[in-house]
Amino acid sequence: MHTKYIFVTGGVTSSLGKGIISASTAKLLQARGLRVTIQKFDPYINVDPGTLNPYEHGECYVTEDGAETDLDLGHYERFLNVYTSRANNVTTGKIYESVIKKEREGVYLGKTVQVIPHITDEIKRRMLLLGNTGHYDVVISEIGGTVGDIESLPFVEAVRQIQWDLPDEDCAVIHLTLVPFLSAAKELKTKPTQHSVRMLQQNGLQPDVIVCRTEHHLTPDIRRKVALFCNIKPNEVIESIDAKSIYQVPLAMVDEKLDEIIIRKLQLNAANEPDLREWKQFLDKLFNPQHEVNIALVGKYVELQDAYKSILESLIHGGAANECKVNVHSVHSEHITPANVAEKLGGMNGILVAPGFGERGVEGKITAVRYAREQAIPFFGICLGMQMAVVEFARHVLGHPEAMTTEINRNTPCPVIDLMEDQKRLTTKGGTMRLGAYKCMLDKPSLACQIYGKTEISERHRHRYEMNSDYLPELQQHGMIATGRNPETGLVEIIEIPSHPFFIGVQFHPELKSTVENPHPLFVHFVKAALEHSRRQ
Repeated sequence: MHTKYIFVTGGVTSSLGKGIISASTAKLLQARGLRVTIQKFDPYINVDPGTLNPYEHGECYVTEDGAETDLDLGHYERFLNVYTSRANNVTTGKIYESVIKKEREGVYLGKTVQVIPHITDEIKRRMLLLGNTGHYDVVISEIGGTVGDIESLPFVEAVRQIQWDLPDEDCAVIHLTLVPFLSAAKELKTKPTQHSVRMLQQNGLQPDVIVCRTEHHLTPDIRRKVALFCNIKPNEVIESIDAKSIYQVPLAMVDEKLDEIIIRKLQLNAANEPDLREWKQFLDKLFNPQHEVNIALVGKYVELQDAYKSILESLIHGGAANECKVNVHSVHSEHITPANVAEKLGGMNGILVAPGFGERGVEGKITAVRYAREQAIPFFGICLGMQMAVVEFARHVLGHPEAMTTEINRNTPCPVIDLMEDQKRLTTKGGTMRLGAYKCMLDKPSLACQIYGKTEISERHRHRYEMNSDYLPELQQHGMIATGRNPETGLVEIIEIPSHPFFIGVQFHPELKSTVENPHPLFVHFVKAALEHSRRQ
């Protein structure tokens, strides 16, 4: 069976959940025995989101091969339990960068380089790239932004051309739109959807399925009305009602027969029913917990949930594995001081200090680490959180009050965290950090080795600074042990305090590898430690 293509577009407003619909569609097709991958096409001109503030774009998701990508790739991996790569996220910036490079090399010699055909041809090449590998039965492409945006027009045109190039049974378009409920009129309104689809049709695309995001159930009359004015059948109008959890969406789409419609349209050779037994078991644990814990997420971007999306989802996975409801309390590190730390963190069963960049909120993170260490509260530090644990220990246990990372204070007399040697010569920012998967060797015995159940692991990184090994003997002498190292460079990847009930910091980002079917062991054991702490209180 040759590769089939599904394109997911959106209208009316952003943040309707194209990523979740794409991931849910992929999950259902995968559960029917098909090989599926998803890719995201983002219309912004940044080459990747690596230099974007999390307030602008949410978290930056790093793939196994070191690409800094859109956070929707995290949804794809968490739903499919399959790695994505740099080929799965394409931006306008990447497209133009590639075309301009070819122009400079003389590939288009004598030609006027234009949006059509040169930009759209490059977009089409990227859209078909994964399908041409022969590894997938279905490739789903999510088009970022909304139909009608100037930035999205070349992508929509590329989809139109692909739809024209391919046989009807090889290509499907799913359009996600909004059916708002007007409380004053007490009714659902279809006009925004009609206008959105009309805009899509004006650009040459006819949707095969319309998924309607709604707060209230669609009546048969509403479905018929949308179908009539949008030129599809009533059964191709799909209801996507607000759910308690994004992980319920695949089951909702089964009820709406989305997978059946796609299989019929693309003439796919698939199993009769999706096998979702493991998925349902996860949901059963998620919605019927036997226990409950309170965990503080200490960070500097807590106002925007998407800034720590993978961490929040990993805590959900870890909670379900322990049949435990995890109440996450987001605490802004800028607001934590030695005077109020007990008030802000006193009722917590676990403290997670999050990653981040820059000086803002750093002292609050250090204060939170100290409180967790001295009060014997389970502690988990990720990337900068691990680095602040080292700074805190150096200040208050080793007696170096000026200990700091050179990221914050270049002239600190006690640089326990310093710039990596290969980073000191770099002058550009984008894509130049230590990125992607690296091996780590674990000491035996250690908490890390006990958690992972093995001595060699591989985890994803995104950082420029590292623990300064010059201070390691002194740290270890006083009780902070390095239990994980990179086998090639010797860089410290994991620190622990064995005398503490649960105190671990990691330089990498374990949240990037946690999925519904494979919750990350660090999060599973952190939630377990928090549960044990709650029983001691």
